Amino acid sequence: MFTFTPLLGAQSTSAASQSLLELDGGVKILIDVGWDESFDAEKLKELEKQIPTLSIVLLTHATTAHLAAFAHCCKHFPLFTRIPVYATSPVIALGRTLLQDLYASTPLASSVIPQSALAESAYSYSSTRNGDGPKILLQRPSVEEIAVYFNRIHPLKYLQPHQPIPSSFSPPLNGLTITAYSAGHTLGGTIWHIQHGLESIVYAVDWNQAREHVLSGAAWLAGAGGGGAEVIEHLRHPTALICSSKGAERVALTGGRKRRDDLLLDLIKDTVAKGGTVLIPSDSSARILELAYLLETTWQKEPSDTPHETSLRRNAKLFLATRTSGATVRLARSMLEWMDPSIIRELEAVDIEATKTRKGGGSGRPEEKTPFDLAFVKLLARESQLAKHLSRDGPKVIIASDNSLEWGMAKDVLLKIATDERNLVILTERTNQAAPNKTGLGRYLWDLWEERNKALSGENGAEAVSAVEANGVDFTSDTPTTQPLEGNEMSLYQQYQAQQRQLQNTLQPEQGTAVEAAVDAVDDRSSVSSSSSEDSDVEHQGKIMTADLSRSRHKLGLTDAELGINILLRQKGVHDYDVRGKKGREKMFPFVAKRRRNDDFGEAIRPDEFLRAEEREEADGQDAYGETAKLNTVGQKRKWDDAGTNGVDGRRLNGAGKRLRSGDEISSRLRDTVSPEADESSEDEEEEQAAPEGPVKLVPASTTIRLNLRIAFVDFAGLHDKRSLQMIIPLIRPRKLILIGGEEGETLALAEDCRQLLGTGEGSKQGAIDVFTPLVGITIDASVDTNAWTVKLSRDLVKKLQWQNVRGLGVVAISARLEAVREKDDKEETARRKKMKMIKGEDESMADDSNENADANAKTVPILSVIPASMATATRTVAQPLHVGDLRLADLRKLMQAAGYTAEFRGEGTLFIDGNIAVRKSGPGRIEVENVVVSGQTAKQRAAFYEVRKKIYEGLAVVAGG
Repeated sequence: MFTFTPLLGAQSTSAASQSLLELDGGVKILIDVGWDESFDAEKLKELEKQIPTLSIVLLTHATTAHLAAFAHCCKHFPLFTRIPVYATSPVIALGRTLLQDLYASTPLASSVIPQSALAESAYSYSSTRNGDGPKILLQRPSVEEIAVYFNRIHPLKYLQPHQPIPSSFSPPLNGLTITAYSAGHTLGGTIWHIQHGLESIVYAVDWNQAREHVLSGAAWLAGAGGGGAEVIEHLRHPTALICSSKGAERVALTGGRKRRDDLLLDLIKDTVAKGGTVLIPSDSSARILELAYLLETTWQKEPSDTPHETSLRRNAKLFLATRTSGATVRLARSMLEWMDPSIIRELEAVDIEATKTRKGGGSGRPEEKTPFDLAFVKLLARESQLAKHLSRDGPKVIIASDNSLEWGMAKDVLLKIATDERNLVILTERTNQAAPNKTGLGRYLWDLWEERNKALSGENGAEAVSAVEANGVDFTSDTPTTQPLEGNEMSLYQQYQAQQRQLQNTLQPEQGTAVEAAVDAVDDRSSVSSSSSEDSDVEHQGKIMTADLSRSRHKLGLTDAELGINILLRQKGVHDYDVRGKKGREKMFPFVAKRRRNDDFGEAIRPDEFLRAEEREEADGQDAYGETAKLNTVGQKRKWDDAGTNGVDGRRLNGAGKRLRSGDEISSRLRDTVSPEADESSEDEEEEQAAPEGPVKLVPASTTIRLNLRIAFVDFAGLHDKRSLQMIIPLIRPRKLILIGGEEGETLALAEDCRQLLGTGEGSKQGAIDVFTPLVGITIDASVDTNAWTVKLSRDLVKKLQWQNVRGLGVVAISARLEAVREKDDKEETARRKKMKMIKGEDESMADDSNENADANAKTVPILSVIPASMATATRTVAQPLHVGDLRLADLRKLMQAAGYTAEFRGEGTLFIDGNIAVRKSGPGRIEVENVVVSGQTAKQRAAFYEVRKKIYEGLAVVAGG
């Protein structure tokens, strides 16, 4: 069984991606936890419902559309941190910097508490019921918390089959295997291959077949330089291919990558010659590396004899403006092996040149410049730095986050350069529309460029006209700010937190302690930051609310159906629960054994359980008299005011298993993480305005800007186009095709093209595959079509079976004769019927009569029996030996090293053993063993050849139906 449900990003204007796969046995896989620029918590409601049943989570790309909601889920959905998450190392590293930049750039990322949720918990604040209450924000995760969340992700490498570990509340995975392949769209971007039983699923959303400066192409044809005419074996002919339809109607530029680069540089040169500023909005950590590397290389390789008037190096300064620019570039230097092979060759050339310099007697250090050692790109990580450089005269080229222009430094730059007609903004990809009734700044610029470009040069004039004039149009952009809560807003927020605490304790009893500890910190800080003029009963209203909520489950708005089997614990007088037709946790009594939490040194120790009597009395005394100590007693809960920054320093993070450092250490560490290479030339530079501490609310504000600048578009999205889709999908030949990730028009158009490509040429409808275009929240059944029959084995046949083990599976070949046997011949079944009749009080004669009637109506059951001796000779000539299993060269390498031989990989997938035996996989199920050196071999070398062959046969099962 295999069902697929798109939670977000199917035939939608939103670019967010969330997909749910449910496999046989109740195994559920969540792929991506994306969000869009609206950061609406209501869009995560369906995901929140699925969390208690998830087995694992997979992440594909380090972009907003694929993991922007990851930190939100970890902080506000307690069970989410107990689900194993898998991704490649670049996605983990760059995803961390992306979310740090996101939460530092916009208050909307924290997400506004829905008015409906506030209205349910409010009893005296009537304005929330009318929908005009305060827009209170949830507590945003700190930089340290985001780092802890991403440290929990399990890193994987490309082409590494892995059997994941399920969550504690998941059913067994039954041999589930996941493998990551290069997607080519971002650094570490992944095409996931999921193998489970008969299901082989390929999840390929946002991939790019073309090679770029930093990134290789997708792994369909063995990656960049593979030159294959067929898709690699493991991705070929899957049960289902889940592919994104984004870009299905896009036609690539003639001339490929060179044409694209030339178009971008021509626009920059034209603007610099006019003395203007060029803004290139891009994402915060993934695609921005391609742009930074291209412009750095262009500035670096500019000929020395270039005239001063046209020289980019002399006339224009180059900037990379994101709040995590330093960390992003530093991480890129450490992940060169994930990039295109040309980057590796460039690094090797630098090493060779440096070696020659040293041998010549000079110093090799000045020549040792590695990729992403940016000499011309200046990193800007603070708004004050950005404002200082924008105030200076002269042309500038600024790459900034984000391409939606709804958050990040790109929006700040645009607001300052929009009025000058010499300036230019270059859109690098089409911006999606997060909400149907709201057009963001990025989407407005795209629509404006598309409309005027078509008016000037027709439908296909994207190459002919590259820049259009805005001509003074006005646009009102949202610029919200935050303010601390005041008055009754604080009590309203405390009531909401109390409701959430009680709700979590009700639905997940085992998580009560963790949720209570997390919310207590907010309550403590809230009471401190509230006005001193408020009454004491208002300050403690949140805790009073907790007691009131515990008296009746109906105040939480929970019905019997929502409580489920927990009704046995939460409602008095209920002692029975109907489990017929239920699945998973609903079939068992709601008892959950508490898991022991382990850290790096073993089982985690709770200090409050080991307090001496005098320490416990001292702690109780301080709580009773309201004393505040500078250094908290062992086991005492740390208050918000004891922390250095935002109540995070020195506080133990839930599940982190380690204590954070002091305030000074944390501040220094945060500066290094956010911008270790930022401009520090001016010591008296204005510091960024500190964010308000404690709970805050969103204050809507807007700014009207007049757009006089020019708008251009150069496709740097790095996504598949129409030609790539029409070429690759027929080569993959999936049994079922599921299209997601695009808007309605392009999804339906691609579906029609695929039906024509994959359904013709067979001569009948049987050759056509099923193409699905699901909507958000609609579940489709994409199980493999199989015909299975149940047969019985005779006892004589079972005795003759010889099982062989291959990777934990039993394999046996059977040569038998299929017979039709009536159930009455089964003596055990006949005896069982007689016994049941005797138990019911009937005499033996009645039981016999009943058995005779039952035998007359008995159905025929197929059974496999031993082949008679007269037929054994004929069948033995038909049955051929068969090798079952798949040999991995990595496993063979370990076996040979354990046996005392030297084994190492050389070239493309060739294993050399003792330097003279080459083992390679030449095709599906074909292994070649070659003796490279024949003459002059020692006895050990000759023995190695037979040892290798023996190990290969041991890894396979040789079966024959004799």
